[in-house]
Amino acid sequence: MDTRKALDSQAIALMLVLCLIWGLQQVVLKATAADIAPIFQIGLRSGVAALLVGLLMFARGERMRVSDGTWRPGVVVGLLFGLEFLLVGEGLRHTGASHMVVFLYTAPIFAALGLHWKLPAERLSAVQWLGIALAFAGLAIAFFGRSQPPGVTPGNMLWGDFLGLMAGVAWGATTVVVRCSTLARAPATQTLLYQLVGAFVLLLGAAFATGQTHLNLTTQVWASLAFHSLVVSFASFLVWFWLLRHYLASPLGVFSFMTPLFGIAFGAWLLSEPIEMSFMLGAVPVLVGIVLVSGGRWVTQALRGMRRWGVRVGR
Repeated sequence: MDTRKALDSQAIALMLVLCLIWGLQQVVLKATAADIAPIFQIGLRSGVAALLVGLLMFARGERMRVSDGTWRPGVVVGLLFGLEFLLVGEGLRHTGASHMVVFLYTAPIFAALGLHWKLPAERLSAVQWLGIALAFAGLAIAFFGRSQPPGVTPGNMLWGDFLGLMAGVAWGATTVVVRCSTLARAPATQTLLYQLVGAFVLLLGAAFATGQTHLNLTTQVWASLAFHSLVVSFASFLVWFWLLRHYLASPLGVFSFMTPLFGIAFGAWLLSEPIEMSFMLGAVPVLVGIVLVSGGRWVTQALRGMRRWGVRVGR
């Protein structure tokens, strides 16, 4: 029996904080890119967060078990998680943070398509297919925006946007692997540790291989590393997993659409990134599509409830 409950004031407040944090992280990476390369910073933050998760597991008496068959999908999700943030880090060298957060958060679209193919219980409804159509139409419109934010190499924004979209694909694939493997029954801390270790190894290797290990330890860099390691990669992910264990997933997924909105706002406010009309015209259907896909069943139930309420009122 599913004991998860509907969203209450506590869940709503926590989701608002999480969306604000996740919307801010790309902006902070972009703001400190001159002093520490994004892929190097993400690699370092993943290592610190992995250490913290390991200590938390030790304190709880949890063990990393390899005999339960989780290590193979664990390696896969670690590589996918690392690939996701490798694409994010490289994409931020070419496009704005506001663009990156919108394209990255197309992940629910690709996760829904993968789960539709792999799990009969996750077949897409008509509302969700409508959301996918809207999202892809919005992506096509958004890719026509060509104004260059400050610090972006001319002509490379399209490439950076594409890398952000591919990061969303990698994130969606990670969700599919977790849901369709033994990791679906593993503790959240174990799954998170696989992801963080994978990102640490892959991104630090990529940073050294591409010569992106320059580091200027300014106050802003120290603050950014602390924010990403302690707040983003450790605390926010644990809170998210806690919410998924205690509350219905669909409303939580719908709520997460605020992350791109925060990302766009922070990019414009803190980085003075221009908000192109063509990009916003594309971003709106993308965000609506994410809401419909993430919470398609919840949205359908809500509409049915409103319809029944309307019938009762008319009598």
